[in-house]
Amino acid sequence: MKKYIDQGAKDTRSGFGAGLSELGKSNPNVVALCADLTGSLKMNAFADAHPERFYQVGIAEANMMGIAAGLTIGGKIPFTGTFANFSTGRVYDQIRQSIAYSGKNVKICASHAGLTLGEDGATHQILEDIGLMKMLPGMTVINPCDFNQTKAATIAIAEHNGPVYLRFGRPKVANFTAPDQKFEIGKALSLQEGSDVTIAATGHLVWKALEAAEILAEKGISAEVLNFHTIKPLDEEALLRSTVKTGCLVSAEEHQMAGGLGESLAGALMRTTPCPQEFVAVNDSFGESGTPDQLMEKYGLSTANIVRAAEKAISRKA
Repeated sequence: MKKYIDQGAKDTRSGFGAGLSELGKSNPNVVALCADLTGSLKMNAFADAHPERFYQVGIAEANMMGIAAGLTIGGKIPFTGTFANFSTGRVYDQIRQSIAYSGKNVKICASHAGLTLGEDGATHQILEDIGLMKMLPGMTVINPCDFNQTKAATIAIAEHNGPVYLRFGRPKVANFTAPDQKFEIGKALSLQEGSDVTIAATGHLVWKALEAAEILAEKGISAEVLNFHTIKPLDEEALLRSTVKTGCLVSAEEHQMAGGLGESLAGALMRTTPCPQEFVAVNDSFGESGTPDQLMEKYGLSTANIVRAAEKAISRKA
């Protein structure tokens, strides 16, 4: 079993900030817009280095999306920045009408997603954003797993022509992927090969999936771990290649079960080669105030939950 080493916990929002800063130096068409959260989105370095390409719009997220759409007409590549709740739920009409419908080249960059936002509570802990965004025609949806991958994804989406939703988080989490990685949109990564169960994870749950695989190995269970950093377009080929071999699947995500990665995977399997699947996700519930670790435990998104789900999926094999 391949071992991954935590290179030191870092927050994924800082990965976004680092990637945006690099783009500022390498691509003069990249511009950034922020809704009064420059520090929280780690956009300071870009703003300081390129003030002529940074737009602080204030607490006016809907206007920010409209401005971003307009900037694309002049050939600019706008990166918008605010919390995930305000990046999607608050401005869904503007995204649908002004960005997605006309295929505008806007990069919607969203921090503080999911339960790991923590103490700010349910009103800010959006758990529906992946579903909202993946349903929009032409929208690419990306949810990287750590600092290094978030930085790489930020740089990669500047080269992609079309609207993108990039989701990342607030807390410091394990940073374990290669710092010099090449990020390929739409291509899931096989982190570990296995033969008994496939664990398909995204975002903060990827590290927990690797932890679960170690525990399962101690029990004599061989788990294959896939990192679905891109939720749309979905890498169905990687999914099917793995599940045909293992015969069962666990999906793991910091999102509602309804509308998330797990449902996309289930749909792909149902159309081709169905197999038993267990879901590690929030089950039709809003969050609440608490520390990230407390909330991930309470809402069933822990390493132990993935282990139990894997054992249950294996037990359901024909």
